[in-house]
Amino acid sequence: MCPEKRTLMVRCPVCGARREYAGNPYRPFCSRHCKDLDFHQWSSEGYRIQGEEPVEDEDEDEQL
Repeated sequence: MCPEKRTLMVRCPVCGARREYAGNPYRPFCSRHCKDLDFHQWSSEGYRIQGEEPVEDEDEDEQL
């Protein structure tokens, strides 16, 4: 007996739909629409990591 071949299913990071990973040209997304939505979020700076604003060094301005 040969072992069953399992199909890897992944969740779309945008909508959560489950799709087969192999053969999906938009992976890890489920569709071009979700891929485009994610790209728009990156390009419009919708994804951000919160942190403190960097403190500018006063001596640095004097050197210029």
